[in-house]
Amino acid sequence: MKTLPQVLKDAERNGTAVGHFNISDLVFLKAVSEAARELNVPVLVGVSEGEREFMGVRQAAAAVKSIREEFGHPIFLNADHTHSLPKALEAAQAGFDEIVFDASTLPLAENVSLTRKAVEAIKSINPSILVEGEIGDIGSGSEIHDQAPETARNLTTPLEAKQFVDATGIDVLAPAVGNMHGLLRAMVSGGAQKRLDIQRIREIKQAAGVFMTLHGGSGTNDDDLRKAIHAGMTIVHINTEIRLAWRRGLEDALASHPGELVPYKILPGAVDAVRTVARSRLQLFTSARKLDAGA
Repeated sequence: MKTLPQVLKDAERNGTAVGHFNISDLVFLKAVSEAARELNVPVLVGVSEGEREFMGVRQAAAAVKSIREEFGHPIFLNADHTHSLPKALEAAQAGFDEIVFDASTLPLAENVSLTRKAVEAIKSINPSILVEGEIGDIGSGSEIHDQAPETARNLTTPLEAKQFVDATGIDVLAPAVGNMHGLLRAMVSGGAQKRLDIQRIREIKQAAGVFMTLHGGSGTNDDDLRKAIHAGMTIVHINTEIRLAWRRGLEDALASHPGELVPYKILPGAVDAVRTVARSRLQLFTSARKLDAGA
């Protein structure tokens, strides 16, 4: 089976992206992995510090490994938004494929220093683990916001990106290019969409020369996502959309079976809802190759 770096190189060469979906339990993992296997595409699942605390670090790693071994499918595990070195090392020792070390809310010099130390420490445990760093603040939390955070307007420049990559030695860069964590309330009803700075993505990719991740992909205009992938985004994160689908699917299942107490008879409604969203996003990310190269 191909490694994660090999999968990302293939995606980069083909003009596609690998979908990344956060998981909180086996419902999310089951739904996302089934969608990826149905489409026969690789997939990344991520667990933030909070999700790791809930699921268990080694438990999450074991669950993903079991799917990869049973089905022979390229599913990879990411330690999403890791804010401390001890948490990063814990994930590395558990066998994660990628670790996002996120010091993006700190002053740039401090972000550089901490990220460089994280890269060195993680690679000393396993050189094959990809380490992702973030520059620029796009807000926090997979939530429904009334308005975009002020920090989301602080976009990354190509020069900052190059300097950050050169100074830290990261494998993957997550820049701020108009993206934002969570959804605006107007987006939930379909009344608004996030828009991305495509030219900035293209320039950052050229300057940085590493794989790039788009965080906060939920609620983004589909055409912007295609163009962003073609401009250099190799990983796209979707979280709020599938959490919203999970809640709606669970609420519908509970309403349809008011007297049911058996979890495995209720939870398929949530699995179906999450799988539908994950499948749709994976189809979009792998159709980006059809976009005209000049767009």
